[in-house]
Amino acid sequence: MTRMGDREAVYSAAARRFHWITVAAVFTMIPLGLGMTYRGNTLDIWDGLTNSLYSAHKLLGFLVLWLTAGRLAYRLLHGAPPDEPTLAWWQKAASHLVHWALYGLLLIVPLLGWVGVSLYPALTIFDLFSLPALAAPNEEAAKRVLALHGWLAILLALAITGHIVAALAHHFIRKDGVLRRMLPGLG
Repeated sequence: MTRMGDREAVYSAAARRFHWITVAAVFTMIPLGLGMTYRGNTLDIWDGLTNSLYSAHKLLGFLVLWLTAGRLAYRLLHGAPPDEPTLAWWQKAASHLVHWALYGLLLIVPLLGWVGVSLYPALTIFDLFSLPALAAPNEEAAKRVLALHGWLAILLALAITGHIVAALAHHFIRKDGVLRRMLPGLG
């Protein structure tokens, strides 16, 4: 955590980098996931483009899993700045609940994806390398795990949307320091 003179405490530069790299990866993964499943499952098109979409999604999911694990370790070791002092107790509680739910989903969703492609098995990425298998092939189990992966990814997208709406409301309506604490380029 960093203190900006007499102003509010902000997240450290490393924490902000972890956050914004995660944002970029997830904002890329969600449309990839929707596009690949639409092409593959709805349109039943299994070509080079569909395979590339799946490969990119798997690779980014693997990145998000390890990025989130590193981010969580960093958070547990270095902490976070104190809560914005103008927040009511229930806002602080909601903020903490949403943040920990996001951490959980950012770990569980990619892990389920990895288990699902292990069960299928579809571990190859861009025909260059394969992810290590986490389970023996079982196509029926793969379908169930990947369905859960999809539903939890939608829940993650909804939680992220709520997180963004809350941050923007704090910035534009409440005009407090909540959003500024995570903006890049701060001290």
